[in-house]
Amino acid sequence: MFWNPTIFTCLLAGIAAGDPIPQPSHSIVEWQGRTMGSPYAVKIVDSGLTDNNLPAIKLEIEQTLIEVNRQMSNYQPDSELSRFNRATADVPFKVSPEFAKVARFALEISRFSEGAFDPTLGPLINLWGFGEKTGNHVVPDENTLRSTMAKIGWKHLKISDANELIKDAPEIALDLGGVAKGYGVDRMIEILRAHGFKNLYASIAGEVRVIGHNPHGTKWMLGVSVPVDHWRNDNPMAAMVSISNQALSTSGDYQKFFIDSSGRRLCHIIDPRTGSPVSHDLASVTIVGPDSMTADGLSTSLFVLGLVEGMKKIESRQDSAALFILREKDGSFRQLASSRFEKLTGYQPPPDK
Repeated sequence: MFWNPTIFTCLLAGIAAGDPIPQPSHSIVEWQGRTMGSPYAVKIVDSGLTDNNLPAIKLEIEQTLIEVNRQMSNYQPDSELSRFNRATADVPFKVSPEFAKVARFALEISRFSEGAFDPTLGPLINLWGFGEKTGNHVVPDENTLRSTMAKIGWKHLKISDANELIKDAPEIALDLGGVAKGYGVDRMIEILRAHGFKNLYASIAGEVRVIGHNPHGTKWMLGVSVPVDHWRNDNPMAAMVSISNQALSTSGDYQKFFIDSSGRRLCHIIDPRTGSPVSHDLASVTIVGPDSMTADGLSTSLFVLGLVEGMKKIESRQDSAALFILREKDGSFRQLASSRFEKLTGYQPPPDK
């Protein structure tokens, strides 16, 4: 799975440094767990849940996430995805409606990004040591890189109206890591809303979606981390955003990377067009979107595209916006937001120094 950097969640709004922290005016139920190799979290405000009915809600969420893994995991040999990857070329492979939905969306993002997003990148991710098969980071030789690139390509995949997935080359393998965590968050939100809950937070790793208000009766406040190497929860925030009925996702080069013998930073996000880790001055891209799967896919795509092309793409969408953070030569960072980011999030750019 692609790793998305942590998005810090703040339940407070309008609190200045040194101010007393007000007590929540609304009740909250929250819990955590693990799925897809990452932590997940759920918060429900004004739920009315008790010790009697809360376990059933937790169990339903857990079972749903287990099912998403059963469908889309690269790690489970009996998952739908793993079985499709072993399947014969040119033979329709029936998948569940949920799997088909995510695969269709992945191909849609591939078309939108003109190939900057590619759900068949697994062999390249493994080649550079960022996949599930190895953690050995070695820069491959040109021949190995070219031969591995011959095994990828989103245009080799098609999905029929009957939810049949077809590949036209046997070596093509699907990897939904760029959107599956976002989909998992959306499923959690769907389940909770179906139970009538109206004020919600759900996350898997850095994929976050919120509905309604937080325990203080205001929009949910989320922090976008400064893209310092190996960011942790006690590191600073680059920006705070205030959202409701939206999702947030960040992709960047600062959590999973290695430095090669030439001093180049080589991160886990691979450019399908070159076969190599993304190499430009972007440190992170944060997307606000209508749902987590959309934000998840767009954040990876725009990070690959870079500032200029990424800005053009996000400006073409009415439902989403982006905050780009660039790494300057002196080690500082510079923020550039798309035209709708401030309106959608309440973001305020940092003052000029």
